[in-house]
Amino acid sequence: MTWKAEAPPVYPSATLSGRIGGVLRLAALAAVTVSLFLLYLLVRGVERLTGGTLHRSVRGLWGRLSLRACGLRLVVRGTCMPHGGAIVANHSSWIDIFTLMAAAPVNFVSKSEVRGWPGIGTVAAYTGTMFIERRQSAARRQTAEMRARIVSGQLLCFFPEGTSTDGLRVLPFKSSLFAVFLEPELHETVWVQPVSVIYQPVAGAPEMLYGWWGDMDFGRHMWDIVCLSRGGQVQVVFHPPHRAADFSDRKRLARVCGEEVAEGMARARAGLSPVAPAPAPVSATP
Repeated sequence: MTWKAEAPPVYPSATLSGRIGGVLRLAALAAVTVSLFLLYLLVRGVERLTGGTLHRSVRGLWGRLSLRACGLRLVVRGTCMPHGGAIVANHSSWIDIFTLMAAAPVNFVSKSEVRGWPGIGTVAAYTGTMFIERRQSAARRQTAEMRARIVSGQLLCFFPEGTSTDGLRVLPFKSSLFAVFLEPELHETVWVQPVSVIYQPVAGAPEMLYGWWGDMDFGRHMWDIVCLSRGGQVQVVFHPPHRAADFSDRKRLARVCGEEVAEGMARARAGLSPVAPAPAPVSATP
């Protein structure tokens, strides 16, 4: 399930100043992650008893500071829908987590295997990630959980390409994921918002720096980013959301969303403005 259309790139070695900066950025990233994760747990624990949404602001701050530590400036275009629903975005690598946390109060949807990954699985579980099992027997329960989360106001974030990429293109969206939006429990209530995520390295840095290949070493990839990414930018483009009830065919919904995400990337990489990103609807019927 990893994208291997080309061989993984070999990036140039960082300069001495780049390596020193990389060490400092790694230290900053570790400090931000530990401190804000602990703050998130504290705030979330209190809000489970008293209510509130401050934990979403903590996650947003966590994402923004982490992006800064990775040498990236965030630019957001368009408007994230203000109610619960599904966000479908292209997927480059692990850094998308920081990017989308910084851009919107999302809860990620991930394969169940991630729950068991050391460190990452623990953080994902405590920050509200929804883990999906591929067993048919779990489908009904998972659809019910998804609906409950959406009705409660959560934005569930999916990556319909089903794999990471080099960050320079958008692969066709797999329609199987969109079938859940047409289930009777969700069809009349869920809105689906396409989102383009475009990484733009600083001039002279590798163009595919933020992409991920399945046999890459995670530590090495993080090291390359913190050393070579100084002055980079990531654009997040929110396209107008779609009401699932307006689609009777999951393949058409997947195709429309995928085409909008791909066009958003193409326009951004060409230096063009997004195509009139409209504001999201102000309300949704639960």
